[in-house]
Amino acid sequence: MFELTEDQRDLVGMVHDFATEKIAPHALEWDTTKHFPVDVLREAGKLGLGGIYVAEEYGGSGLSRADAVLIFEELAKADPTIAAYISIQNMIVWMVDTFGTDAQRAEWIPKLASMEALGSYCLTEPGAGSDAAALITKAKADDDGYVLNGVKQFISGAGSSALYIVMARTADTGHHGITAFLVPGEAEGLSFGRIEKKMGWNAQPTSQVVFKNVRVPAANMLGEEGSGFSIAMKGLNGGRLNIGACSLGGGQAALDKTVAYLKERTAFGGRLADKEALMFDLADMEMKLEAARSLLSRAAAALDRNDRDALRLCAMAKRVATDAGFEVANMAIQLHGGYGYLHEYGVEKIARDLRVHQILEGTNEIMRLIVGRMLVER
Repeated sequence: MFELTEDQRDLVGMVHDFATEKIAPHALEWDTTKHFPVDVLREAGKLGLGGIYVAEEYGGSGLSRADAVLIFEELAKADPTIAAYISIQNMIVWMVDTFGTDAQRAEWIPKLASMEALGSYCLTEPGAGSDAAALITKAKADDDGYVLNGVKQFISGAGSSALYIVMARTADTGHHGITAFLVPGEAEGLSFGRIEKKMGWNAQPTSQVVFKNVRVPAANMLGEEGSGFSIAMKGLNGGRLNIGACSLGGGQAALDKTVAYLKERTAFGGRLADKEALMFDLADMEMKLEAARSLLSRAAAALDRNDRDALRLCAMAKRVATDAGFEVANMAIQLHGGYGYLHEYGVEKIARDLRVHQILEGTNEIMRLIVGRMLVER
C-alpha cells in the first residue's frame, strides 16, 4: 500500500526538481517582501500541477489523490505557502470539472489547470467560519440570473483571481438553501478588502471579497440550486488531504534542517547530534511525520475509491498531519536554539506557515467533531 510505483517516483522527482530550482531559493525573500509569485505558479501549471486530479479532456493531469498528496508534500518542502496556494487552485479546478456543465468546463478548466487564470474559494464569512451552513451572503433570483450581496472572509488569492467560486444563500432552509456560483473576477460590483497582515502565508494575498449587487447569469450556477453546501464539503475532503500533505512537507523540511544543524553544531565536548536526549527528540519528530504520512496515504486511497469511510479518514488525516507538521516545526525551532528564532535559518517561517493549517479547511476541532459524531452514529 505504501510502496511508490515507478511512475510515482518519477513524478516526485519531477516536482522535487521544480520546487528546488524555482521555489526554495526564493521562499524566505517572498515571505519577507510578501511577494505573490504568479509567474512561478504559471510555470507549475505548465507541468500539470494546476489540475492534478482533473480529467485530461480539458487539460487536467488525470492523476489520483494518492499522487496529489505526494506532490503537495514535495512542493511544501520548498515552501508551504506556495504549496498550499496550489492546493486551493486544484480544489477550484476539481469543483468545476466535477460539478460544472460542459460549457463551464470548456470555458474555465483549460486556463485554470494551466494556471494562466487563478481561482479563489469563497465559503467563509466574517460571522460564519466553522459554522459554514450559517452563511448569509445572498443570491436573489432576478430576470435570467441572480444578484449577489455579501462579504467573504480570509479568501486566498483575492484580487488576483480570474474566477471566484461563491457559496451564497438562495433560500432560508439551512444548508439546503446554499448554492454555488461561478463569478468572474471582472464582474461589476465585485471588490476587495485590504490585504490582511498575517502570521504566515505571506507569499499569497488574503483579503475579504465583497459582493455588491453582483449580477451573474443562471448559466453561472455550479451544480443545482441548493447543492452548494454539498459541493463545498466534498471539495474540502480533498482540500484536507492536500493541506495535510503540505504540513508533512513543511515538517519534513524542518526536520531535515534540524538534523543537518545538530550534526554540525558542537557543544559539551561533541556534536549535538550525538547527545542521546536530542536523538530522542529527532526520533519522535520522525515518528510523528511517518505515522501521519501513513494515515494520509490511507485516506487518499479511500477518496480515490470513493469509499463510504472517506469522510472520516480525511478528517482524521487532516487533524493528525497538520498537528504533526506544526509540532515538528515548533520542536525544530527549539533544537536550533537561538538560531531557530532567526529568519535566515528557515524553521521559524515553516512554523508560522504551518500554524494556520490547523485552522483552515475545517479547524482541527471540527475534524474531531466529525470523527466523534460518526463514531457515535455508527
